Amino acid sequence: MLLGTFHVSFAHNLVYLASGVVFLLCGMAGAGASSTFFKIFGIVYALVAVLGFYYKDEAIFGLISNNMPDVWLHVALAAVMLLLGFGAGRNTATA
Repeated sequence: MLLGTFHVSFAHNLVYLASGVVFLLCGMAGAGASSTFFKIFGIVYALVAVLGFYYKDEAIFGLISNNMPDVWLHVALAAVMLLLGFGAGRNTATA
């Protein structure tokens, strides 16, 4: 348990570390890469949240530990990432 709330496992930690590395690389590559990262990973985390609701307190696919606080974290991550990927950075000002 992480912080007494989130279930974690080696596979779970690997997923977060890998997505963090990709995030850093995209951030260094520029705004376009960052926007693409947020779109793709926002969709991925939304799918993980849906799977989390399906599996409830059991490991997703028997590999990635899961509980309801994890699911709601994935919902929040997906919402923020999708907002940043699809909504942020649009210049609506006219000259």
